[in-house]
Amino acid sequence: MTAPTVVARLAGLAADTRAAGLPPGLREDVARRVLDFVGNSLAAHEEVSAAAVTAVVRGWGGPADATAIGTGTRVPAPAAALVNGTLAHSLDFDDTHLPSVLHPSASVVAAALAVAEATGASGPALLDAAGVGIEVAVRLGMGGYDRERGNSEFFERGLHATSICGAVGAAVAAATVGGLDADGIGHAAGIAASMGSGLIEANRTGGTVKRVHCGWAAHAGVVAADLARHGLTGPPTVVEGRFGFLHAHCGERADVDAVVDRLGGHWELPGVFFKPYPCNHFTHAGIDAALEIRRRGVRPEDVVEVELGAPSAVLRTIGEPAAEKARPRSGYHAAFSGPYTVAAALTGGGGLGVFHEDFTDTAAADPVRLALAARVRCVPDARCDEVFPHQFPAVLRVLTTDGTRHEVRVEANRGGPANPLSSAELAEKFRLNAVRVLDDDTAATVAAAALDLPQADDVRALMAGVRG
Repeated sequence: MTAPTVVARLAGLAADTRAAGLPPGLREDVARRVLDFVGNSLAAHEEVSAAAVTAVVRGWGGPADATAIGTGTRVPAPAAALVNGTLAHSLDFDDTHLPSVLHPSASVVAAALAVAEATGASGPALLDAAGVGIEVAVRLGMGGYDRERGNSEFFERGLHATSICGAVGAAVAAATVGGLDADGIGHAAGIAASMGSGLIEANRTGGTVKRVHCGWAAHAGVVAADLARHGLTGPPTVVEGRFGFLHAHCGERADVDAVVDRLGGHWELPGVFFKPYPCNHFTHAGIDAALEIRRRGVRPEDVVEVELGAPSAVLRTIGEPAAEKARPRSGYHAAFSGPYTVAAALTGGGGLGVFHEDFTDTAAADPVRLALAARVRCVPDARCDEVFPHQFPAVLRVLTTDGTRHEVRVEANRGGPANPLSSAELAEKFRLNAVRVLDDDTAATVAAAALDLPQADDVRALMAGVRG
C-alpha cells in the first residue's frame, strides 16, 4: 500500500481536528491569538498599507460577506482576508514561531476569520481551523530550517517564509472552516502552494510592500479553498516532490521529514511567541537587554559606547547596511534597526517597553535617539549563533562615562514559552492597540468576545465591535 503524501497527512490532520477539536487548552491559546490579531489590526488602521488595500478592495465590489477591520466595510471573504492580513502584519507586532522564523497568525487567522464570518461558523470551528492552519504553516517553515547553517533556508535565499508558508496554512484553515473534506483540504493546500510569494529585501533597505505579504497570503488561501471547492486540484506530491514546495524554495537543504515529525502527537502551536514590541523580532532581545540596563539607572547621556552582539544571520537584517541602520530613513525602517531599537529602549519607550509612538517618522528622526544609535556597534556573537534560531538572543555591552561596563545577555526574549507575557500584559497590549480606534468600553467588549470564542455560536459579536 502506498504511503500517504505529505499534503494528504496535513489535510488528514485538519479533517481530524475539525471532527474531534484541538487538544485540550489549544482552543484557548488560539482565542488569545485571535485577540492579538484583532488588536494588531486595529492599531494599523492608519498605515499606508491599510489605505492601499482598502482602496483596492472597495474597487472590486462583490457580496458583503465579511468585515474589513476598522473600515466600516463588509466585502467578499477573500477581500476581507487581504485587508485584515495586511493590517495584522503592518506594524510587525504579530506572533512568531521558532525555528521556522515566521509569523503565522496574521495570514492564517485572517483567512479563517473571513470564511467563518461568511459561512456563519461557530467560534470553536474557527479556532480549530485557525489552530491547524497555524500548525501547517509553521511545519512547512520548519521544513526549510537548515540545522547545519542554524538558519531558515528561506531566509538565506531572501524569501519570506511567513507569506510563502502562510498561504498554504491559510488555505488549510479556510478549507477546514469552510467544510471541505480531507481531499478538498489537500487540494486547497496544493493550489495555494503555487500562490505563496514574498521577498525580504524590504527588511534591509526599505519599501512598504512587506506589510501586504500576510494579507496576500490570506487572500490566496481563501481563493485556493474556493477553487478547490469548485473542482480545481493540486499535485499530490506538492510538498515533497522534485518540483514541489520545499525543493523549489529550499533546494537540497529542504527537510521534508520535519514537516510531519510527530504530526498530530506534538503541536508547535503553543510555542509560538507573542510579541511585546511592534518591531522586527530580531531586535527584541536587544530591547530586553537595553530595558534592563535602563532599570539599573543608566541614562542616555551616560552612554559612551554600545556593543550589540547578535546571531550572524540576524545582523543582515538589523545591522546591515550599517549606515542605514544607524540612521533609519523612516519610522518603519527604524523597526528593523538594532541600533535604533536599543536607543529607543535606553531613552524610554512606551507600551511594554517600546511601542508605536517609538516608530513614527518623527521619533526615528529624534536627534537624541540618533546620537545614541550612532554609538551602537553591531557584532556577531558566538553564543548567540549557538542558540539561534531556537531563540532570538542578544548580548548588550554598554560603557558609561564613569568607566563602568554593563553587560546583559538575553537568551530567551519576552513573549515565548521560556519568558512568557502574562495574561495582564497581553490584555494591556490589546487595550493599547485597540484604543487607537475604539473607546475603552468597546475595546473591552471586543476583548471579551475574542476570549469567549471557545463557547461562541458564531463570530458576529466579535466582528461587530471591530467594523469601525
